[in-house]
Amino acid sequence: MSSDHQVTGRLEPDISVSDAIRLMSSRYGPFDRKPRLEPAHEVVLTILSQHTSDANSSRAFRRLMDRFGTLEAVASAEVAQIEEAIIPGGLAKIKAPRIRQVLNLVLEHNGTLDLSFLREMPLDEAKAWLRKLPGIGPKSAGIILCFSLGMPAMAIDTHIYRVCRRLGLIGPKVTADKAHDIMEASVIPEQVFKFHVSFISHGRQVCKAQRPRCAECVVAEGCPSRGYFMAHEDASGPEAPALADRRANTPVQLPHSL
Repeated sequence: MSSDHQVTGRLEPDISVSDAIRLMSSRYGPFDRKPRLEPAHEVVLTILSQHTSDANSSRAFRRLMDRFGTLEAVASAEVAQIEEAIIPGGLAKIKAPRIRQVLNLVLEHNGTLDLSFLREMPLDEAKAWLRKLPGIGPKSAGIILCFSLGMPAMAIDTHIYRVCRRLGLIGPKVTADKAHDIMEASVIPEQVFKFHVSFISHGRQVCKAQRPRCAECVVAEGCPSRGYFMAHEDASGPEAPALADRRANTPVQLPHSL
C-alpha cells in the first residue's frame, strides 16, 4: 500500500469499533453518564458552542442565565440584550437572534420549553424534530439527545471524525454529515455514549490533527494509519504528519456550520 493510498484512499480497519471503544474507555474512562442540562438548555448551549471553544461557550451560557434567570425570559428579551450577555461565546450577532428564534419556535410548536417528550419518540423522529430548528444539524441534534436525554444518538465532531477516518471506520470521501449515519449503524445503542466520549478524548489527547502521538496510542496496533504517520515523522520530522492530515481531512464539514 503506497503512502498516497494511505493518505487519500480507503483504509481497511484492523480493529473493530467495539474493541476501539473498549480500549479507549479503559484509557480515558470512567465516564459520567449524568445528564448535563435540561434539553432546552442543551439546545441553547449547543448553539453557543458552534465555532468556539467549550470554555467560551460555557462562559457565555452562564452569563446568559445569570442575566435572565430562565429561558422563557431569554425568549422574550431583546436581541441586543441577549447579544450582550453571550459576547464571550463569539459570533454573538448571529447566535443571539438564533437563540431567540429557536426558543420562540419551540414555544410556538410545543407550548412550553420542556422537551422531555422527545425521549418518548423513536430516535429518527426525535432527531427530525430537532433538526427543524434553525442551526440544529446532525451533530447538534445528536448532542442534545445523547447528553441531555440519554438517547443513543450519534454526534460526530471534528475530533471523532478524524479518529474514525484514521482508523478506517469511514472512507476518505465520507462527509461528517454522512458519518453520523454510518457510525450510528456501526455502534450498538448501549455503546453510543461511550463511543462519543472515548473517541473525542482520544482525538483531543492523542490522535491530534497536527501531530498524532502514535507512540502513545492505545489502538495503535489496529490503526492502519499508524505506519504512515510514524514513518513520515521519522523521515521528515514532526511536521510531516500535519501535512498528511491536512490532505487526508480536507474538506471537513462541521455538521452545525452556520
